[in-house]
Amino acid sequence: MGFFSQNAVFAGVLAIAFLSHFILFNVYEKRRSKKRSVADGVIGAIGNTPLIKIKSLSNATGCEILAKAEFLNPGGSVKDRVAAKIIQEALQSGELVKGGVITEGSAGSTAVSLATVAPAYGCKCHVVIPDDAAIEKAQILEALGATVERVRPVSITHKDHFVNVARRRAMEATICANEKEVKPCKNENLMGSSDSFNDFYDKVESELYKTVNGQILVDHSKLVKESSDSSTNFSGNESKGGYFADQFENLANFRAHYEGTGPEIWEQTGGSLHAFVAAAGTGGTLAGISCFLKDKVSDIKCFLIDPPGSGLFNKVTRGVMYTREEAEGKRLKNPFDTITEGIGINRVTRNFQMARLDGAFRGTDMEAVEMSRFLLKNDGLFVGSSSAMNCVGAVRVARLLGPGHTIVTILCDSGMRHLSKFYNPQYLSAHNLTPCASGLEFLGNT
Repeated sequence: MGFFSQNAVFAGVLAIAFLSHFILFNVYEKRRSKKRSVADGVIGAIGNTPLIKIKSLSNATGCEILAKAEFLNPGGSVKDRVAAKIIQEALQSGELVKGGVITEGSAGSTAVSLATVAPAYGCKCHVVIPDDAAIEKAQILEALGATVERVRPVSITHKDHFVNVARRRAMEATICANEKEVKPCKNENLMGSSDSFNDFYDKVESELYKTVNGQILVDHSKLVKESSDSSTNFSGNESKGGYFADQFENLANFRAHYEGTGPEIWEQTGGSLHAFVAAAGTGGTLAGISCFLKDKVSDIKCFLIDPPGSGLFNKVTRGVMYTREEAEGKRLKNPFDTITEGIGINRVTRNFQMARLDGAFRGTDMEAVEMSRFLLKNDGLFVGSSSAMNCVGAVRVARLLGPGHTIVTILCDSGMRHLSKFYNPQYLSAHNLTPCASGLEFLGNT
């Protein structure tokens, strides 16, 4: 028995040694594989952002409120995904070439994201922004090497609206590239179109724009064709063509979230979530994520949270963009009166049309301001205006569904780009938006 006992002990020791070696080897391999996990440049670092639990809101509502920390993208916002997708698809289709210029009219973070990722694709960036946008955004864009053009705010129906000017700039660059000889362009033409181009633009405007039920639609199939039929100038010594990013109507925006953000949320929650809520500007984030989640489980509820001055709340809840009084002609020409930036709109974009929603909530500027301070004080989250509005929506959804549900929203960007307005005590005081709440009482009981 002693012999067999010794053999058994020896065999046991060998087994333990082998098992220990196996475990240690696997741990080592996992650690080594993690060390090998290197992002492929700035583009490879976009996405796969953390999904974090907002403890203060979760404790207050009895729900698990989770937020996608999109401010951790390289360019600092959720729009990095969209910018990369738009440029990738344009390069693949041949509508944009390396060395070409991508243009966009943006009052939000898309411009910064385009300026961030464009050089990684070997492209230039030209951004047109309204001159009432936060000054730090223009400063960031210029620091990133983008050409920044500031224009006065006008209605989207006006040809000098910042989005329409950006569209013209892409057309100018394409026309310049199509000339047999690429001629140097004068800088003074940057801030205004030539007479020949204005004549050309007026001629094709009616075909590019079509109004359906009061909504402005763009016929993209004619844009490149028409632009090649005229000639104009564009800034720079030479041009390799231009491409208008068109974040509002370009469905690459939707696809960025249907193929990226949505699947990430599904994987990070293990498919265990009950609702998603977000505000909408272009509508791409809300549409892409809502469609993906509902394709997975149709019972997942998806909601819009809409800021003051936007017509999307009415569209979702009543089927029309305007209230009865507004439909009777009392609506202001430029109705926006909100401190939030990058969200809210008074037309239905191609991206927003894709959204699959179960309802909508109306948020206020005061709620967004108070929510931002509440999150900073209780969770250490320094978020921008749209992120704060999204969290207002998350609480509304939590109260609607009741305790025990998992709700996901988006933290679009940080507060760093909102210092001159949203986090400026003097600006807030002048607009009667000075925060004073100690808890969530600013949301009432609704």
